[in-house]
Amino acid sequence: MVELSTKLVNVIGDKTTKPLTKAFDMVVVEDLLRHYPRRYAELGKLTDLSKLEVGQHVTIMARVASAKNYSFGPGGRRTRTEVVVSDGTGHLTLTFFQQAWRLKTMEPKSLGLAAGVVTMFNGKLQLTHPDWEPLEESADLMDNSRLGRGVIPIYRATAAMPSWKIEHCVGMCLDALDPLDDPLPEDVRASRGFFDLKGSLEAIHRPRNAKDWQGARDRFRFEEAFVVQTIFAQRRNALEHERAASRPVVPGGLRERFEQQLPFELTAGQTTVVAEISADLGRTHPMHRLLQGEVGSGKTIVALLAMLQVVDAGAQTALLAPTEVLAAQHYRAITAMLGDLAKGGMLGGADGATRVRLLTGSQGAKARKESLLDAASGEAGIVIGTHALIQDHVQFAELGLLVVDEQHRFGVEQRAALVDRAEVTPHVLVMTATPIPRTLAMSVFGDLEVSTLRELPAGRQPIQTTVVPYNERPQWLERGWERVREEVGRGRQAYVVVSRIGEGDDGGEKDTTSLLELREELEGGALHGLRLGSLHGRMAPDEKDATMNAFARGEIEVLVATTVVEVGVDVPNATVMVVMDADRFGMSQLHQLRGRVGRGSEAGLCLLVTASEVDSPARERLDAVASTSDGFELSRLDVELRREGDVLGARQSGIRSSLRLLSVVKDGEVIEEARRVADAIVEADPTLASHPGLAAAVQELEKSEQADYLERT
Repeated sequence: MVELSTKLVNVIGDKTTKPLTKAFDMVVVEDLLRHYPRRYAELGKLTDLSKLEVGQHVTIMARVASAKNYSFGPGGRRTRTEVVVSDGTGHLTLTFFQQAWRLKTMEPKSLGLAAGVVTMFNGKLQLTHPDWEPLEESADLMDNSRLGRGVIPIYRATAAMPSWKIEHCVGMCLDALDPLDDPLPEDVRASRGFFDLKGSLEAIHRPRNAKDWQGARDRFRFEEAFVVQTIFAQRRNALEHERAASRPVVPGGLRERFEQQLPFELTAGQTTVVAEISADLGRTHPMHRLLQGEVGSGKTIVALLAMLQVVDAGAQTALLAPTEVLAAQHYRAITAMLGDLAKGGMLGGADGATRVRLLTGSQGAKARKESLLDAASGEAGIVIGTHALIQDHVQFAELGLLVVDEQHRFGVEQRAALVDRAEVTPHVLVMTATPIPRTLAMSVFGDLEVSTLRELPAGRQPIQTTVVPYNERPQWLERGWERVREEVGRGRQAYVVVSRIGEGDDGGEKDTTSLLELREELEGGALHGLRLGSLHGRMAPDEKDATMNAFARGEIEVLVATTVVEVGVDVPNATVMVVMDADRFGMSQLHQLRGRVGRGSEAGLCLLVTASEVDSPARERLDAVASTSDGFELSRLDVELRREGDVLGARQSGIRSSLRLLSVVKDGEVIEEARRVADAIVEADPTLASHPGLAAAVQELEKSEQADYLERT
């Protein structure tokens, strides 16, 4: 009895399983059967050898043109066998050492499959010691069931486990497989002309023709979207039946008083989003909303207005930030904006003022105790913190709203840790400054309603971004440091960002600039005489806070830092950002970093320093960042240029690992259709009691998400 959950070793044996587990992390039969062919070779359509590139691990189908043994070494006792194969468009040499017997199995005109890494020797492409499988041709091709199908699957493979060995293992599993529960309901399959699960596995691995495997791929692509969307549909359905306390606007309350004292008008986009959130908070159904916005678009103001609305209604709010630097920054910014409205029960506090507290894992005992007591008693209307907020011993008198900043850094379970503990379900607002396309949002944040801020507040200064290729133009980097000195001379400040702190970071890459080395180099050279400071993750929290405060006060003129300054850090006097080894950062990350400058009355300058080649993909990404300041356009380009897994990131590792054929970038129509179908099925059967195959697939995917979350915490 072989099921998808059967241990692979029980079907194909330990010796064969080991290289599959090592290369592809395969443990059970489903792991192997979900390892779909990456392409197909049709008999008569031999591999186009003219398209091979050095360094590729390839599986080719070609015909032997010639084969010859050569003797070499002392006394000519060693042999080198060279077999030249051709597909009519080019030639490739297969080289074997000490295997003179190959001449008997690789005669001219014989057809076969070869697998190996393409190298260059004496100006010619070759495979050294490739795996070779002869393809027996006969008058009646049906004598060979594999060739009789006319289509041969080609798998992502390794030297230890070439494509045809994987094909053989797949065949063993398919032949032994019992009937399967299908994640796709019968009516969903029938309306789209899909095979059932077992038939689709057969069609994708052992197709009779192109129509078979194309139909199977369509089915599995839809299935991947459908299972993910079913999870989100269940979450939305569960929320529909949850109750939350209504937190309507209170006339004359803190929110209204804060709005009246703002020194600027909200943008049209901010006004719209504030109205959406305000309406959500006034309902007895818990809000679950994603606020995504351009860097500097004013998300914090929008979130603060929402928090004050909840405080006015007699409840508390929590703001969860991913790092202590960002949490401290939010604390400083919010207390400064609120002024006397944040001094509840304190000298100089306004009538009806609330209290704002900071809670992080490394706080001093006294400050931590005060924050915990004010949260538990309800004195603190706003509590800002890191993962420390999630701990069981942190209690709120009545949590009415949870705001999660930079949502992609938290798992669903982390968000739920606070929500589930509250006696009354709180409203939830999650924020991200990394704009993402709609179809991607549906696959990553499918359980949330989405609000978007596109426009920047009036007065935001432009940021000029320039790529500095220091290998080609070293004088440009010298000029860059001169620009830093010029800005500091005008009373401004600068950031210098690096990808690692010192030796041993990021795999100990020696070809990247380290923070420790660069600061020393700058202090003794290009920025001699300026006041430099350092900020990185290894520093003690108190030291980080002291450094950021000194930078904010202008006591540090140039801050050499890692990406701890990526989000939330707001020093309006900073006008220059130099990013060393900029090709090591993602496009959205670079956009976030440069958003730290140009926040005051002066225009910003961002220099992207790189050693990447002119026509390389890395340079293409940097040129794209320099070409536009539109975060949404950059997000679209980022999605086009990066691998799918990178786009999804750690936020949904379980979901990412489930996507083998579906592209969240390109398959928007499939995702939308899957969402419609999933909503209808969950509405009719929320627990999926009548769909056991779908229920099992959902449970398996949710388990992988949870496992990933547990690994990260």
